[in-house]
Amino acid sequence: MCVGATPHDHHHHETPEGLSLTRRSFLKAGAAGAAGMSLAVAAPAVPALAHARAGRGHRVVDLTHRLVKTFPAFLGPQAITDQVLFTIENDGFYTKQWTFDEHIGTHIDTPGHFSPGGALVDALDPQTLLAPIAVVDIKRKAMDDPNAMVEPRDLVRYERRHGRIPRGALVCMNSGWAAKVGDGDAFRGGTGFPDLNFPGFSSDATDWLNAKRDIVGIGVDTMSIDPGNSADFAVHVSFLGSGRYGIENLANLDHIPAKGARAFVGPVPWEDGSGSPCRVLATVAGRR
Repeated sequence: MCVGATPHDHHHHETPEGLSLTRRSFLKAGAAGAAGMSLAVAAPAVPALAHARAGRGHRVVDLTHRLVKTFPAFLGPQAITDQVLFTIENDGFYTKQWTFDEHIGTHIDTPGHFSPGGALVDALDPQTLLAPIAVVDIKRKAMDDPNAMVEPRDLVRYERRHGRIPRGALVCMNSGWAAKVGDGDAFRGGTGFPDLNFPGFSSDATDWLNAKRDIVGIGVDTMSIDPGNSADFAVHVSFLGSGRYGIENLANLDHIPAKGARAFVGPVPWEDGSGSPCRVLATVAGRR
């Protein structure tokens, strides 16, 4: 989910449309700000590979979407810009400057994204960024209901088929929504906040996980851990408030098994960040 200000930043920020908002006004008025940040990148982006070698008997599956300027944004309008600063031909090296929100592309939501005093991206425990993955498939439900949710019964059904969700797991929803990423309105299920419709977790499911399973985070193949039609962001508030993280806009969940894969989550630990685009990789035993 894309929200501009962190709990430690109560100054006003400019949205792409020039509207000045705070987190408080977002939650009260149902609007969101986009806080842009500039980065210098030393090489052009390349398409992510779904599979790569990971040593004998293992393969790597890239769960990260390629971050392109047209990547669908929570608010609707294009939220990424870039500018070439130096070229090899003229300057001897190549560098671009990018401007985008912390919550764009495949990215992490930290506890501090919605919980004052919660850990921010530069304070996350690195041990929680390496985790076994449990993939909960709700594709059939999502075909019938664009705002379908992972419910406690889906988690119980998962464990009946695949065994107990392991300690320290990243529990991921596979709704099939990643296939829509090339069409912004289809991926958002609308034109932009608050006109959004896509699957997510229910607060009952994340409360169940918090109470019954010792996990590090949840992940979704949509742009928010809450369903698109959520008006109160209950999962962001309660789940992130429990000290765990969320990963949004995952890719290629169909290419890993429901159990047995392990995740590496690689956010940028920038100062006081409420989130960060990140590379998420899965290692899977056996060759493709």
